[in-house]
Amino acid sequence: MNPTFNMAEINGVFVKDIKKHIDERGWLAELYRSDEMDEPLFPQMAYISLTMPDIRRGPHEHIYQTDYFCFLGPSDFKIILWDNRKNSATYLNKMTLFLGENKPAALMVPPGVVHAYKNVGGKNGLVINAANKLYAGKMKKSEIDEIRHESNPDTVFIFD
Repeated sequence: MNPTFNMAEINGVFVKDIKKHIDERGWLAELYRSDEMDEPLFPQMAYISLTMPDIRRGPHEHIYQTDYFCFLGPSDFKIILWDNRKNSATYLNKMTLFLGENKPAALMVPPGVVHAYKNVGGKNGLVINAANKLYAGKMKKSEIDEIRHESNPDTVFIFD
């Protein structure tokens, strides 16, 4: 069965505008503050990735992990999210966002929300993620918490 997704907000997905404080030295932006989220969501690790123009990452989802992405530039990204949580009031909702250099923002993606992004800005782009779980657990000795839909030719999570 191929579900029909509703273009609407998804419960638990949070977008926070990031303000760049600019001066003669460059700029500074707060990415994360513990007074703006619940303690179980506090980051346990962080990474930065570079994505080249027209390259897509995902779609995939996590069973336990909440991702806290920061899209700041120097490029722009198209992000698509699908609510795959059967017990969610927003199950089968789909969201499309454009974040990055022209709209710096943090994006919180809860477990069970399938997500993918593509660099649409024409130049290399950086993405920071401060996840609330360790990748592959302590000392990287646990199973990876990731369901990769991009390797499934029959996936319903199509990045358009």
